[in-house]
Amino acid sequence: MSKSTAAEGESKSASGGKAGRNLPLAIGVGVLLGALALGSLLFLKEIFVVLAVVALCIGVSEVAAGMATRGIRIMTGVLYVGAAVVAVSAFLWGAAAFVAVFTGLVFVLLLGQLTRGTDHYVRDATANVFLAAYLPLMLGFAMLTLATEDGNMRIIVFIALTVSSDIGGYFAGVLFGKHPMAPNISPKKSWEGFAGSVVFQMIIGVWLFMWLLDAPWWAGALAGAIMAATATAGDFVESAIKRDLGIKDMGSLVPGHGGLMDRLDSLVPNAFVSWVLFTVLLGT
Repeated sequence: MSKSTAAEGESKSASGGKAGRNLPLAIGVGVLLGALALGSLLFLKEIFVVLAVVALCIGVSEVAAGMATRGIRIMTGVLYVGAAVVAVSAFLWGAAAFVAVFTGLVFVLLLGQLTRGTDHYVRDATANVFLAAYLPLMLGFAMLTLATEDGNMRIIVFIALTVSSDIGGYFAGVLFGKHPMAPNISPKKSWEGFAGSVVFQMIIGVWLFMWLLDAPWWAGALAGAIMAATATAGDFVESAIKRDLGIKDMGSLVPGHGGLMDRLDSLVPNAFVSWVLFTVLLGT
């Protein structure tokens, strides 16, 4: 799982300083996580479903812990179960079941908050529904993609494209990054890094669409360009959450990376965007 940031001038601050993360360790952990995902996709789709649910539950716990620092109460148990049921329903029974289950999850969260009284009900209920939409809902779209006949290949392309955005953005940001994209949200992300993400992801998109999906080159270029932008947006969303909560990382689970959510941030929106693009460009 990679923290794909289109603007990854992460290695340069707005003033040109080097990034502080342990790059060799970060790469090693990223390769290990990628190998687990790839192995499950090539061997048995159901294993990937389990891995994805576990990863999302860890993400829920990290975000919930961050929100707890501001006194926001998250129903983590309900969200854990909800993530599993959403994933299974989308994978086994399709979009209609997925929508029905997710709607039920939202209803349970709203009712569950009533058992805690009315103090801060709107704040806590809103946070719970936000977190359900942020993680289990996006997981459901990844499972819809996985359920297609060539779903394992589509998921590999989705993850590889998001990772390539990180790689292209990182090196372009190191070499050329001078102009921050959104200094109030993530000052280390540069326009030069974003351009590197777009270009590299389009190249990888052309290659993977033609090789793994038997699709035209232009479809891969289009998907690469769009998903580079949405990967960046996902990174900014997570950065905004952390700034609002006053925390630097979502956790410390993954050495060299921070929390697992610091790896999933760009994959989260791209789970939905890739499902839309694959459906439109490749069919179901």
